[in-house]
Amino acid sequence: MDATTLARHFGLGGTARLSDGPVARGKQGAVWRLDTPDGSWAVKATFEPATEDEVWLSTALQEAAYDAGVPTPGVQRTTAGDVFADVGGTRVRLYTWVDLHDPDPLLDPTRVGEVVAALHQLPTLDDDTVVDEWFRAPIGAERWDELVGELLAEGAPFAHQLADLRDELVALETWLAPPGAVRTCHRDLWADNLRGTADGGLCVIDWENSGPADPVHELGLVLFEFGRSDAGRVRALHDAYVAAGGPATIRRRGDFTMLIAELGHITEIAARDWLRPNPRCPERADAEAWIAEGLDDPHTREVLDALLGAVAPNRV
Repeated sequence: MDATTLARHFGLGGTARLSDGPVARGKQGAVWRLDTPDGSWAVKATFEPATEDEVWLSTALQEAAYDAGVPTPGVQRTTAGDVFADVGGTRVRLYTWVDLHDPDPLLDPTRVGEVVAALHQLPTLDDDTVVDEWFRAPIGAERWDELVGELLAEGAPFAHQLADLRDELVALETWLAPPGAVRTCHRDLWADNLRGTADGGLCVIDWENSGPADPVHELGLVLFEFGRSDAGRVRALHDAYVAAGGPATIRRRGDFTMLIAELGHITEIAARDWLRPNPRCPERADAEAWIAEGLDDPHTREVLDALLGAVAPNRV
């Protein structure tokens, strides 16, 4: 990509300088830094191509969040008003640059609760109430068994660890509950995407998975990710969320539906990436590190019941 051409597409004048290579890389794409007289920008290219129509909802939600004061990078549109520009054969989008810390599930739980409450009070931007299976559906015993068998046959270093966890994963899927009141949610609020910043704040990034979901289910995921096994952190996060006007309240095991479904699908896809490397995980070591995130600190029924007991002692 030529920095000057890139800047011109997005209406940025003056001399522009692009980082020599990606400064960050995730499961969905890579990010370069662009410096211009108008400021610094994150240039994001995704591994899977997308159209303007496919990103309108996630972009509109991020723009609404930014306008409402939710801490998130601003979206820089092209001079034609589009999200994407094709520059040197690469399809990219631009965001205001934010200096982010590494992912940290031990961020201040009160501030996390307040940010998630603000997200859940943004306007719902679509009347679609169909929640994607990624956020609500099981993998199923048969598919878990098939996957474990393939991994054992191929000698995957984590195969026995997954095999030992298989019964727990199947049992957790009996907790899955249908979504209730659906609204437009971020749907990817892991520590990778809710970060601390160099100026001491928080920042929500990577809105590409935004769409219809039950905010109760999203809150359940956040409680696990940022509360872990610390009942005090869990209560602080939940209390701050409610005090800040968040519409959800954790009351039952089914409220962890998004967590259970997402981690199930992430575990499955990471395992399949190990079996068949691809741009998302080009090396088997990448897939092994990804799946370890779920296997090394598993979301067992005991762990989730402890979280539930911390915020809903009279649970149903």
